Amino acid sequence: MTHPVDRLKEIMVRLRDPNGGCPWDIEQTFQTIAPYTIEEAYEVADAIENNDMAELKAELGDLLFQVIFHSRMAEEAGHFKFEDVAEAMENKLIRRHPHVFGDEAARPDGVSQKARWEDIKAAERIAKAQTSALDDVPVGMPALSRAAKLTKRAGRVGFDWPSTDEVFDKLHEEVGELRAEIASGDKAKIREELGDLLFVMANLARKLEIEPEDALRNANAKFVRRFQFIEAELQKDGRTPEQSDLAEMDALWDAAKAAEKTDKAA
Repeated sequence: MTHPVDRLKEIMVRLRDPNGGCPWDIEQTFQTIAPYTIEEAYEVADAIENNDMAELKAELGDLLFQVIFHSRMAEEAGHFKFEDVAEAMENKLIRRHPHVFGDEAARPDGVSQKARWEDIKAAERIAKAQTSALDDVPVGMPALSRAAKLTKRAGRVGFDWPSTDEVFDKLHEEVGELRAEIASGDKAKIREELGDLLFVMANLARKLEIEPEDALRNANAKFVRRFQFIEAELQKDGRTPEQSDLAEMDALWDAAKAAEKTDKAA
């Protein structure tokens, strides 16, 4: 019986076959498929957030197929194949877990073990002749997550504030600079200062050991939930938000917050 992964690979070969394959799949490149790969990763995260195991299984399948797709394109170009990807991951896991697969003793807790993991990764960067601590922080990461990771990397070599107090001081400074540029009306400088403010916020999240993308994702979900409460309440009178005003919608927003607190207390 054919292994499911092998069958997936066979299907991918068929889809990419110039003779009778799928025209859309045939014309794809690494660059055109990359956005779909990112999207599938987010859909995995959404399924986890919703605790929907059936959906998680489906989304993990979609993400696996992205790996199959990229691997097939690489094999066609003579770069590598799926088995090489799996082997590279196997070697990396063994290399980064000497306390499991080697003779190194395990660290006493998860935090210490993670620090050891980072040390091993740093040695790998040196072996790759990466001269900067920031060299392999992916440019394609979500900007907030990348900002947090950049400051984490810099912090590991001593470029970090000792506490969140200094981060808050910098936050207030950046707010002031943004206000000044808004008053000046210079759009380019406003954009720059807003970016600086977001960067500091990502750094603060990192200092608080909170993933900024997760925090913002939760805030987005909360906004959607409360705004839809406003829409539902207005709909009871046969109205839409356009037929309301800010004062009424603010009051309904507060009602949504109160209802959520009641639900949590129940």
